[in-house]
Amino acid sequence: MDDVLAGMDIKDLSRATIRQCVNTTRELERISGEKFVHLEFGVPGLKAPQIGIDMQKLALDAGIAAVYPPTGGIPEFKWNASAFINAFVGIGISPECVIPTVGSMQACFTLLMECSQLHEGRKAVIYISPGFPSHYLQSKVLGLEARILDIYHCRGKKLRPALEELMADGKACAIVYSNPNNPTWACLTEEELKIVGNLCTKYDIIALEDMAYMCMDFRRDRSVPFSPPYQPTVGRYTDNFALMVSASKIFSYAGERIGFAAISPKLYEREYPALKERYGISRFGDNFVLTFIYINSSGCSRSAQNAMSEMMEASVSGKYDFVDELREYARRAHRAKEIFYKHGFNLVYDKDLDQDVSDGFFFTIGYEGMPGSALLYDLMRCGICAITLTATRSDQQGIRVCVSMLNSDKDFEALDERLGLFVKLQSEVSE
Repeated sequence: MDDVLAGMDIKDLSRATIRQCVNTTRELERISGEKFVHLEFGVPGLKAPQIGIDMQKLALDAGIAAVYPPTGGIPEFKWNASAFINAFVGIGISPECVIPTVGSMQACFTLLMECSQLHEGRKAVIYISPGFPSHYLQSKVLGLEARILDIYHCRGKKLRPALEELMADGKACAIVYSNPNNPTWACLTEEELKIVGNLCTKYDIIALEDMAYMCMDFRRDRSVPFSPPYQPTVGRYTDNFALMVSASKIFSYAGERIGFAAISPKLYEREYPALKERYGISRFGDNFVLTFIYINSSGCSRSAQNAMSEMMEASVSGKYDFVDELREYARRAHRAKEIFYKHGFNLVYDKDLDQDVSDGFFFTIGYEGMPGSALLYDLMRCGICAITLTATRSDQQGIRVCVSMLNSDKDFEALDERLGLFVKLQSEVSE
């Protein structure tokens, strides 16, 4: 372990990125000849829907690979994405305001670029944490100040004063969070989203809401299109918002890097003098498409747009139940948690106010007060890979568990065996 970590130039395992952890375990697998239990990488663990694959093939066979896609997206994608949001989120966003992106990662990155240029001196981004490690890296790449608020301490009514403290100096331009949350799987309530929305309006801050896991809070059935309960969203409480939706998890279409940004109609139309002076275009939405998306990637794969468009249309029409497919992750999470509990582990972020967190794609685990770095180090010694909560900007100690790669009985048996080795290791150390 020590030699490999040194060779990877990892001095602090608690802050190792997902890909650093992946690379470390791949090298350890090569040396040991043993396959690790991989809990670190949030990749889909389900097959992509055949309807998407078939449509993408048809589009390619029709010759669209030789034609540049419109930067703002092909018309059918924009119409179907608008209907998809209406059907499962329950808010109206016109097709003009929906722009396909190279996954929700690009949506967030380009939105942050634009938000940070709307007003002079507003270069801070608020993150409701823990969160997706790459989101924090985006602000670092852009030279923006990251302001971290760990949700562990401020659920419910406590959220307002905690957020207001970070907003009051007028230097914040955006707030970023995922719902359900990566890594805790905690879900902001309607009351909490109303607080976020009201404060975004009060301080003129734009909420960037990551819906990578939309409708994956399986405590309530959100599988029926155009029927409540809908996916919760800040979009009901402010006009200052943009939703970031990805095909990677909800459609297991990660390999084609396709998603979209759905911008509030009023924000899309809003004019900013700073944008006019800098780019000659004053409207937020026009700049997003014609400046930031165009310069960043000149749009995204046309055939992937056809695929996601078809999957969204099938979901809206009731031909394909994407939520039912995703319930497999909840079953895996429940089984994995039981194995961790058996070996003396505990959930770190365990509650949504007075409710237990949902079973889903991620959860967080701790062990007898061990620091996250020591916990991950010893788990790796026993053939289990994860990332620490420190890497997600949590001030709690533990690890993030992703269940997507636990896709067979053998994987769960291996997890049980390796955790047994871990417990044995701890008893040997204490002796």
